[in-house]
Amino acid sequence: MDLNSRRKRTVEEENENLNPHSKKVKHSDDKDMEKKANFSALSPNVHIPPNGFSKNSPLGTGGNRQTQTKKLVIKNLKKAPSLPEDFQKRSWDKLKKAVVAIQTATSIDTSLEELYQAVENLCSHGMAEQVYCQLRDLVESHTRSMVEQFLGENMDKLIFMKKMNEAWSGHCQQIIMCRSIFLFLDRTYVLQHPGVLSIWDLGLDTFRRHILTHQLVQTRTVEGILMLIEQERHGDMVDRSLLKSLLRMLADLQIYQEAFEKKFLAATEKLYSAEGQKLINDLPVPGYLAHAEKRLKEENERLLHYLDQSSKWQLIHSVEKQLLAQHLSSILNKGLDFLLEENRIEDLQLMYNLLGRVKNGQAELCTKMSEYVKKRGKVTVINPEKDKTMVQELLDFKEKLDNILKKCFRSNDKFVTSLKDAFESFINQRQNKPAEMIAKFVDSKLRAGNKESSEEELEKLLDKIMVIFR
Repeated sequence: MDLNSRRKRTVEEENENLNPHSKKVKHSDDKDMEKKANFSALSPNVHIPPNGFSKNSPLGTGGNRQTQTKKLVIKNLKKAPSLPEDFQKRSWDKLKKAVVAIQTATSIDTSLEELYQAVENLCSHGMAEQVYCQLRDLVESHTRSMVEQFLGENMDKLIFMKKMNEAWSGHCQQIIMCRSIFLFLDRTYVLQHPGVLSIWDLGLDTFRRHILTHQLVQTRTVEGILMLIEQERHGDMVDRSLLKSLLRMLADLQIYQEAFEKKFLAATEKLYSAEGQKLINDLPVPGYLAHAEKRLKEENERLLHYLDQSSKWQLIHSVEKQLLAQHLSSILNKGLDFLLEENRIEDLQLMYNLLGRVKNGQAELCTKMSEYVKKRGKVTVINPEKDKTMVQELLDFKEKLDNILKKCFRSNDKFVTSLKDAFESFINQRQNKPAEMIAKFVDSKLRAGNKESSEEELEKLLDKIMVIFR
């Protein structure tokens, strides 16, 4: 080996000594190459999992199960956790402060979320009953203190009603806000105990017992409502929203029927009884019927705007009885003949519709109409002076009545039959004379031929005659 070769080798050995990892790196590279060669040498039909492990490999099946399987053991605490001694007091003081703030219309310092959580915590630790009783006492105490403002002497009725409405509206708002805080209590403890009132029902019951069942307060409230309704019935403008709110209050407190409805219906009957007796003599029948219809519409509007629907049947029945049923004979005797004679279509329509509201109203109308037809037809038939015009007058009369039956009485079968019987009755008042007049009338029409009417018109005329005189 020459000198240059020996120097070159010495330099290489020194470099290896300075970098001891070079051999390892090279060795590692050789193994990687070997691995690649081995994998590439596998048959193409052999599947290699994406992670590089085969299912049969010990690593692929989890290797040593004893080393990988571990049990998690949770040991009990040496000492059970306990609530702070003043937990209940601090929580309730926070809730009480919030309820009082609601009742006095002041701001609440604590957030609603925190208050809700306080209720949930108390209920979750078996203190739900105490919380409910404490809340009930707060509501009752506040409500009891409200009654004094309604006991003042000589208080104006309208002012009293407005004050009552404000108190009721404020109370409802307070209960709604309290319920939002104690909602967890309402959905757990209350539902689990059927005999316990919900927070909303508790608020209603408290207001009813401490305020509206007070005799003086209830009397003033009902009298105020009746006063406003009476004023409206006499044509004055009143606050319907105030009436609606107070009547809904009575309904919500379940004293509507007992405290208000009986007195209201009695006042209604008294008013319309006096009104009917006066107006049936002062007004003509068309005017009286129009007034009755107007009153019925007004009462239906009151039902729509503020009265409870439970009062509908009794209220409308009272108006119908006092304005229509009590004066049925007067209406028919005083006005029916005139309306029929004058062919007052609209008034007859109204009469038919209104009398359909009362018992036997339309039946009496039918009877009276039949009497009118008989009386009116008899005058035409038995009067010798009308012999020449009798047939034509009867035809015109029948056509007029047919039109009334159709437009006013809705072609009621009873009315149609009654009209037919009435015509048969008065036609036979003069034996053989109507037949003679009919024969002369038909002969004159046939002799005239097409001069007076067409063939079609003549046939229709003959049909009408046969209907009347058959």
